[in-house]
Amino acid sequence: MGKLAQVLILLLNLGSLLVSLACPYCPYPTPPHKPPKLPPKHHPPKIKPSPPLYPPKPPIPPHVPKPPVVKPPIIPKPHPPVIPKPPIVHPPVIPKPPIVYPPVVPKPPIVPKPPIVYPPIVPKPPIVYPPVVPKPPVIPKPPIVYPPVVPKPPIVYPPVVPTPPVIPKPPIVYPPVVPKPPVVPKPPIVYPPIVPKPPIVYPPVVPKPPIVYPPVVPKPPIVYPPVVPTPPVVPKPPIVYPPVVPKPPIVYPPVTPKPPSVPYPPVVTPPTVPKPPPKTPYPPKGTPCPPPPKPHETCPIDALKLGACVDVLGGLVHIGIGSSSTKDVCCPVLKGLVDLDAALCLCTTIKAKLLNINILLPIALEVLVDCGKTPPSGFQCPA
Repeated sequence: MGKLAQVLILLLNLGSLLVSLACPYCPYPTPPHKPPKLPPKHHPPKIKPSPPLYPPKPPIPPHVPKPPVVKPPIIPKPHPPVIPKPPIVHPPVIPKPPIVYPPVVPKPPIVPKPPIVYPPIVPKPPIVYPPVVPKPPVIPKPPIVYPPVVPKPPIVYPPVVPTPPVIPKPPIVYPPVVPKPPVVPKPPIVYPPIVPKPPIVYPPVVPKPPIVYPPVVPKPPIVYPPVVPTPPVVPKPPIVYPPVVPKPPIVYPPVTPKPPSVPYPPVVTPPTVPKPPPKTPYPPKGTPCPPPPKPHETCPIDALKLGACVDVLGGLVHIGIGSSSTKDVCCPVLKGLVDLDAALCLCTTIKAKLLNINILLPIALEVLVDCGKTPPSGFQCPA
């Protein structure tokens, strides 16, 4: 932008210079008449009262000399006695043994490689091409014979029927305009005279009798029963488990090997020999078969999910029934179970935890009732 402005100013100056050179005899315009300058007016200087530069200083108090500073005497610190270091004893310098290099073994002489013998070049046999068979002569195609062109018959249009003449519509005759009857003004409405209402006479105000409250009888002091100390916790006797009787080993019958496969003849396929069915191992005759499980005596869910619920039930033995944490722990797990299944699952978990079933079963039945379940009356855990 700066360069563009300079170029424009230069062009304007050149234009004015060319005008002055092209017309040297043209009269120059007279400059406008300026009025003479008047001498400046002198005004008397205004003297402003100068404010005091600094406020008055307060009186300086008399100089009181400071007491001399008494420093305690410098007691030199006792230096410990300088113990000279023992002289450094260097081990004796053992000279290194001379380096013994192995004897130089001369390299074996270079044996020149035998010359490469290439097989003799056997010339390739000449390529024998088959004899050229001339192409058969081109037989020209017969000319295409088109059928004769049959001219189309002329199009016969139906005769032109002239349009009937336009019959003008008859003029529309409107009924004569009947003037409206003159407007008859309504008679003025005559209202009955306004009779003022009689003044309302209120009965005299009878003051209410004062409310008499019965005398305040102080409540008798609350007499609390004496605090009975809780009995000491009697430790449970150790649980004595019966000795573990190892199960007898299962003896399986010997496995009979499969019969050898019959080799197939080269042409005729023999009938396939059916494989004998595998013999299922039977338990030994001395051990009786276990009885089938009774219906409705197994828990339909995993009994380990009720482990936290049974732990809370074990804690309720000491604090009594009615803890709210029991519902929060047990009710979500027992939500989708039937009444009898829920009771069976609690029995299974109590037995798995090796707890006392006779103590925990009444508490477990109370928790089932709190969770909305109705176990059968007189329910006992299956043996």
